[in-house]
Amino acid sequence: MTETNATNKHRKPGLLQACLPLAAMALLLGIGYGIFHLQAQVLLIAAAVSAGLVGWRLGYTWEEMQQGIVESVRKAVPAILIMLCVGMLIAAWMASGTIPMLLYYGLKLVSPRFFLVTACAVCSLTSLATGTSWGTIGTIGVAFIGIAQALQVPLGPAAGAIVAGAYFGDKLSPFSDITNLAPIAAGSNLFDNIRHMLWSAVPAWTAGLAVYFFMGLGYGRAGISSPQIGMIRAGLSGHFTFHIVLLLPLAIVFWFAVAKKPVIPGMMLSIATAGILAAWLQRATLVSLARFLSTGYTADTGLADIDRLISRGGIMSMMETLLIALAAFSFGGIMQRTGMLAVVLERVTRLARRVWSLTLTTVVTALTTALITGSSYLAMLIPGELLAPAFRKMDLAAKNLSRIVEEAGAIMVPLIPWSMAGVYISGILGVPVTAFLPFAFMNYFSVLLLVLYGCTGFTMARRRREDETQIGS
Repeated sequence: MTETNATNKHRKPGLLQACLPLAAMALLLGIGYGIFHLQAQVLLIAAAVSAGLVGWRLGYTWEEMQQGIVESVRKAVPAILIMLCVGMLIAAWMASGTIPMLLYYGLKLVSPRFFLVTACAVCSLTSLATGTSWGTIGTIGVAFIGIAQALQVPLGPAAGAIVAGAYFGDKLSPFSDITNLAPIAAGSNLFDNIRHMLWSAVPAWTAGLAVYFFMGLGYGRAGISSPQIGMIRAGLSGHFTFHIVLLLPLAIVFWFAVAKKPVIPGMMLSIATAGILAAWLQRATLVSLARFLSTGYTADTGLADIDRLISRGGIMSMMETLLIALAAFSFGGIMQRTGMLAVVLERVTRLARRVWSLTLTTVVTALTTALITGSSYLAMLIPGELLAPAFRKMDLAAKNLSRIVEEAGAIMVPLIPWSMAGVYISGILGVPVTAFLPFAFMNYFSVLLLVLYGCTGFTMARRRREDETQIGS
């Protein structure tokens, strides 16, 4: 009886009331994050407060809105646990030498004769192995820019190939924060998201390489190499003992993924295996391994470029991403519990009554969020939280949504001059965003393929089960 009376006190929000928290969030993130570079967590909490105030005016109590927050976060717990395991996995694979060995042999692919293709391919492999586009650009990317200058390759195309390759590997790497965050935002599974994204990522990457091949035929000259890349390879081989058995932790994770086994037990087995290999081959102690799993692997090779590239991982490295997700879900939980999200979605779904229109709506929402905030995280979290119910209503798998928000949102952020990624890349490579923006072909091709798939229905998977955070959904 009490619950019925409480429900009767609730007022249905109008469209203006429902849009007020969204407008507040857009202003807070656009000005606070985009201009003053304030922490996104604080701004999202402020946006949640604005949603709470509107909810209070609609007759909802704090306990009711808190219940909405808890329910929103509860749905993301499986993906959050995977994210924490990924932090430990990165550190363990770094300490064992698995990732450094992949980098060492990947850098042997350098071929100045086909500079653009080589730069893109090596940056793709490096970013895929390490899960960091920024780290790849700041180390391998800088080396390739030096080669480009030596070969007199135009720096705009050179930087475009580096950025496209780095972000291609980043969006497919199970170690990447954006790859882990996209399934959390959409309610899908990490490895389902990666496999589903191959449908757009691989054709876009192949088409981009073809363009780079024809563009770069006249750039390279044989016989020119980069001392910096040689120094990185020498430093890696001098600091780590390489052995084919170091591929075992990698094989364990991929076997669990291919066999559709539970992800977290596979990751924990891989972490344990990597720890044993680190103790055997790299002479790591139990104390140092425990520290690496917590705070991340810290390299001390004597070479700053190598240390900057492979000093990564640990549970604590995931905390910033996790806090952003929790703050965003707090906002979304209040919006959903108070009925404001339903009002907004009702208007959105008027325009998105078909698969093609829902796809276009999601692409535009992700791109708009990226332009307003300049944040890869928010370009996935906001559209994911807003549009997940629309995908469920249309019986589309959540991995469709996670693919779209990652490729149309997060991967486009480095091409925005005022974003933190754009500022970082232009500063580290010495090439303005406007100079390399036209040449990041793979980023554009992915978005075009998403639109094509949405319009034709090709690869737009149907929902198989209620809980899509389980592998094989």
